Amino acid sequence: MATLTGFDASKVEPQTARTPIPAGDYKAAVSSSEMKRNSKDNGSFLALEFEVVDGPHKGRKLFANLNLDNPNKQAVEIAKSELSAICRAVNVLTPNDSAELHNRPLFLTVGLENRKDTGDMQNRIKGYKSLADGAVATAPANGDSGKPPW
Repeated sequence: MATLTGFDASKVEPQTARTPIPAGDYKAAVSSSEMKRNSKDNGSFLALEFEVVDGPHKGRKLFANLNLDNPNKQAVEIAKSELSAICRAVNVLTPNDSAELHNRPLFLTVGLENRKDTGDMQNRIKGYKSLADGAVATAPANGDSGKPPW
């Protein structure tokens, strides 16, 4: 059991179900990052959390996991390519720490896809764009073909 003395639900807005945001480009920034062990405990990935910083979906979170240490060489190459796209979009080409990518605005190209485990729709970051020139960064996100799903 846990003591909840002092909590008053009538003074807090209840959480509502979150649905994916529509596909499109969103101004966002990396809000947190962390290296985590993968589920097989044979590698690690950079977990990036992005926060939409403008528009009607301001405050919404989007996520990318980059397999930078993995026995699958192709997964590592895809992750490095995606990290390169992020670095180019925020103009930090040689970061020593992922924190150097935080709070630097960029555009995320966001798509929709079905979750493999539940079939529910979810957002997937498909690419990264610089705010300065709006040019799409060269690497497709998350190992896909780079072609929009719509």
